[in-house]
Amino acid sequence: MPVMVKDLSLALDDGPVLVTVEYFVDAHHAGAFGHAMRKYEHVRRRDGASRWGLYYDTEVSDRYVETFVVGSWAEHLRQHARVTEADRELEEHVQALVRGEPTVKHLIDARRPREHELPHP
Repeated sequence: MPVMVKDLSLALDDGPVLVTVEYFVDAHHAGAFGHAMRKYEHVRRRDGASRWGLYYDTEVSDRYVETFVVGSWAEHLRQHARVTEADRELEEHVQALVRGEPTVKHLIDARRPREHELPHP
């Protein structure tokens, strides 16, 4: 379920990182999805997320967005390496409740200048 970013032009200390995951869930799976995602919250927090949330869209009734924040890009990469067999089973259960592949976005805190924005000596 996690998607790795192909362009690694980020520094390992870039962050914090806001990760959003968009899911589409049919109404008859909504309860089971919410229950499974509450379990998934514990996985995210165990692996370094400082904040976690699950939101539903008021305009698109089957759209849910999971959000979590990790301290740095390196910490987020470590999350991908920490997946246990139980985590995989939970991911498979969540995937069975959603339509299609989740859409993952990675956002880096904009208060920190990007490398190309740094002044040159």
